[in-house]
Amino acid sequence: MRVLSHVWRRISQSKALELAGPLETAFFASVYRLSFVVGLSTSDDYLLYTMYSSFIRIISALVVWFEIWSVLGNTDVSLDQIISSVNVIFIHLVTFWKLVTVVKNKRIFKKLAKALESSSFDMSTERRKRIVNDWILINNKYLKVILTLGCLTLIVWELYPMIDELKFNLMVDVKLPFEYQSLLTYLVTYTAVAIMFAYASLMVIISEVMMQAHLIRLICQFDVLADCFENIFEECAKEFPDLKKHEQVKDKTFVDKYVKRLGDLVAQHREILDQTNDLRTILSAPLLGQLACSGLLICFVGYQATATIAENLGKFVMSLLYLGYNMFTWYLMCRWCEEITIKSQRIGQSAYFSGWESGISLAPGARATIVLVIARANKPLVFVAGGMYTLSLSSYTTLVKASYSALNILLTMSHE
Repeated sequence: MRVLSHVWRRISQSKALELAGPLETAFFASVYRLSFVVGLSTSDDYLLYTMYSSFIRIISALVVWFEIWSVLGNTDVSLDQIISSVNVIFIHLVTFWKLVTVVKNKRIFKKLAKALESSSFDMSTERRKRIVNDWILINNKYLKVILTLGCLTLIVWELYPMIDELKFNLMVDVKLPFEYQSLLTYLVTYTAVAIMFAYASLMVIISEVMMQAHLIRLICQFDVLADCFENIFEECAKEFPDLKKHEQVKDKTFVDKYVKRLGDLVAQHREILDQTNDLRTILSAPLLGQLACSGLLICFVGYQATATIAENLGKFVMSLLYLGYNMFTWYLMCRWCEEITIKSQRIGQSAYFSGWESGISLAPGARATIVLVIARANKPLVFVAGGMYTLSLSSYTTLVKASYSALNILLTMSHE
């Protein structure tokens, strides 16, 4: 196991890791390593890696083009074949859209990833260190679940043609510009298409891992900031142990320290709000595409799983895993977006419980600053797909219900 870990670290050593700080590494190390291996790293621009990255992107785009060509160029195709092709095409196209968006805004994403290394990010207490460690553990836990479910689905998808009843079958319906109905040609073609499809599918998985890391990082920042507001008075008072509480609020040195600390937290709050707004703006359109894609996939893959449960156990398992992966990743996206909304509102509550009732609110500017923070927090940060659909667990439930209704209609039509 240590040997495999050592090999993995050697082959996935991205320049992004060398430039990352400890907290950035904790949240984004796996993202950087996976992106490097699949040719998506934006930090490694030396010649050999650029050639490798370009080759991977070309073959990934080619397999999707072959899938589209198969659908458009074949008139004698069944509903099941159309659904199979559409499922794969849609998820890959939406993924390419998200990745192109990330590449176009790579400077912003790099800035967002490095926000944890900011001097304003206060981890001076054990409680805040525990908060950060808890979110790191949550990020790593769900990252492993996404990778396990995604890779298991990919493996089953790649191996399924070996156990089905069709001769010279491939893992996806593609139209190639040559015949491969001989054993040797088929083996070469199968291997080539499997590699192309694997890279395209790994991009899907990495895009989900990447989005999760950025969203959880924002949640962690809001959580730490809330703790800073709630304990601002007590932390300032630690430097004045000889003064009682009613004396502290009259001491000019203490008041100056409190006001400065409050101003720093307000600046940090504004910085996190700007980061969140940047991410919302960038992801708005791609998330609308993912929303539409998820709805279609739940409906279509559900149809495949239902239609094949009695006839083809292998295809049923493949469809079930694919359905589970898509539902789970969209659930996580909605969950983390809703968590950001909740945590951003909590900042107002934390500012209210910052000890103003002790009399410190009479300090010049303190009351206005606290009121400003509460007012900002009362306008919650909501991620909206395409400016139309709020991303939350309730919207996830609505999507699943709508997809289920569409699935019932599709099953009824097929039976008729």
